[in-house]
Amino acid sequence: MEFLAKSKHIRQSPRKIRQVVDIVRGKNVAQATKTLSFTNKKAATFVLKTINSAVSNCLSNNESVDVDNLFIKSITVDGGPVFKRWKPAAYGRAVPRLKRTSHLTVIVSNKQN
Repeated sequence: MEFLAKSKHIRQSPRKIRQVVDIVRGKNVAQATKTLSFTNKKAATFVLKTINSAVSNCLSNNESVDVDNLFIKSITVDGGPVFKRWKPAAYGRAVPRLKRTSHLTVIVSNKQN
């Protein structure tokens, strides 16, 4: 059985979050949460919260699932809306400054295929 959790509009660029996501992709949920709790990156907190949300969705929807057997089937990071700001530059110009956001999707499953 698969369970889904999403985090949207995370105020960090997708590139930085993908560095953390690549560490836990395909791992057991218990092992992934332990790894993320010791990862010294801002994105680790967002990923950890989303994984815990997926596990919580699993427990609230289906009581017969064993949490120890859950693993991360799919975890993806997509780009969200971009905030466009302007920064003053030399010779009276202005250059764009893009503040990127991300959407994080986690799917946990109890069967490893």
